[in-house]
This record gives sequence, structure tokens and C-alpha cells, in this order.
Amino acid sequence: MTPGTEMAPPYELGALQVLIVVLTYKRPQDLPEALSTLLDQSQAVPWKTSVLVIDNDPAASAMKSAADFVSNPVRFVHEPIPGIAAARNRALAEGQQANLLIFVDDDERPSAHWLQTLVDTWIRTQPAAVVGPVVSTFAEDPDPWITAGEFFTRRRMPTGTQIEVAATNNLLLDLRQINDWGLRFDLRFGASGGSDTLFTRQIRQLGGTMIWCDEAVVIDVVPLSRMTRAWVLQRALRTGNSSSRAAIALRGQLGERLAERVRLTGWGTLRLVSGTARMLLGYLTGSLQHQAKGARTLARGVGMTGGAWGYTYLEYRRPKQQP
Repeated sequence: MTPGTEMAPPYELGALQVLIVVLTYKRPQDLPEALSTLLDQSQAVPWKTSVLVIDNDPAASAMKSAADFVSNPVRFVHEPIPGIAAARNRALAEGQQANLLIFVDDDERPSAHWLQTLVDTWIRTQPAAVVGPVVSTFAEDPDPWITAGEFFTRRRMPTGTQIEVAATNNLLLDLRQINDWGLRFDLRFGASGGSDTLFTRQIRQLGGTMIWCDEAVVIDVVPLSRMTRAWVLQRALRTGNSSSRAAIALRGQLGERLAERVRLTGWGTLRLVSGTARMLLGYLTGSLQHQAKGARTLARGVGMTGGAWGYTYLEYRRPKQQP
């Protein structure tokens, strides 16, 4: 039977081991609040839960912030290999004693009962992954153009919906299934982002299921540095770019990859044309929504088309002096 299609072993709740992983990079100020919230929830559930902080900063800047929390059930490790894909793989390596691994970001705050509802969904359905929504809050009111473009509005759907792709900002993994497949995050996506896109699409390609849990909300605290038109358009370009690169990486033969490049070029070009047209319509009519959503579609199309033919946008590239 294909891994990911058979039922997982029926765990007694007390025997189930859950590892929550917080990946961090140069945001030590965010950790204390995040860890406090995670510890509160981990103590309110009937299964064994631990928390692991993985610092991908070469200087291990989060060590001091995490020091007050590092004791059972919190651990701190330093992953010196640069790139979020390396940090994610370190999480998989460190989680070998766990049944379930949950990724959250260091700037996120789980809502009430987040952990309970996320794991309950896995217990009921036992998929390879359970995915929850991310809802953004802001340090101050965003630019009306950003609000009109819905740049921080993410998908919502009924609990139980099967999905095809996910990020790691609110993701539970069944490690038995992941390890049966030997899946790991692709280091080629370490400086560009998108290794989670490829990883979760590989789960689906291998026959695994990913289930949505709409009640397991985490709150994304958006800093002022990301509340700019330049940043949101850069992110749209990068997501388009990494989605194309992931789609090509899933293809095996040369002919399949070429056909995929042509297909992606078509979709990217369509976005270029439609985004430009909508943006111009917005300027003619004074509609902020058309201006912003058109620019968003245009940026994503640029990223998709470039990614189809080998261009890699390195959103997370680090200064050369860093290892």
C-alpha cells in the first residue's frame, strides 16, 4: 500500500508525541511572546508536546531570548547552514522521536485552541498534513492601496477540504508518512523561498493527502517594513517565481520539463497582459482595487514567466560576508 494512504497506527492520546518547531532568523524580540503562547497551549492538551526553536542566524541571535524558556519541554538548536530549507530539514532531523511535527513562524501567535483543533483534525482523518489559516494583523493601518489589493488576505475554506499546496507557516506533518517517502526540503530553494511549495506538492504527487482545518488559526503580526507597496509587489513576484520553479522541479523527463515551461510561460504571459489591463483600467476609473490587484497580477506574471526559464528571484539572499 502506498505510504500516506493507509491509516496511521491508532495512538493512545498519552502516547502521541507532538513537536512544535519555531524557525527564527534575526527576530529575537518576537520569541518570548511566541514561546509563552505555545507553552500555554502545549500544557492544555492530553498528548506529550515539546517546542523546538531553530535559529538560522549565523550569530545565533535568538539564543539569549530563548534562554529563559530552554528547559523541558523547550529546546534550542542553531542551524548554521544558511537558508530556510536547511532550517526546515534540521527540524525534520530533530523530530525523529515525534509522531507529528508542526511548523509555525516566529512572528505568529496561535489563536485559542489552535493546537487542540489542529491535532484533533489529524486524529480524525490521519492525512500526511493538516494546514491551518493565517490571519494578518498590522502595526498600524495599511496603505489603502495595499488593503484594496488584498495582499495580506489569505484563503479560507471549510474544515476537511483537501488541498494541493501549502506553506509552512501553519503546517502539521505526519512524520511517519513523511519519513516513509524520504521527503526533505530542497536546498536549491533556500535563498529564494518556495521549498515548502515544492515539498507539499511532492506530498500530493506521492499520493498523500493534506486536509484544511479552518479553526486552527494563527495570527501573523505584520511589521511596518512589510507594509509598503514595494514589499508586497516583491512578494507577489517571488511567489510567482517559486511556484514556476517548483512546478518544473516536479517534472522528471526533459520533454516533460520543456512542456511545463511552455505551459507556465502561457499562464505567466496571461497574467502579464491581464494585470496590465486591469491596472490601466484602475488608473482610468480611479479604482484603487483595480490598480492594486492589477499590479499584483502583473508582478506574479513576471515571476512566473521568469521562473519558467530559469530566473530565480532570491528574496532571502544574505550579504556575502555571512557564511
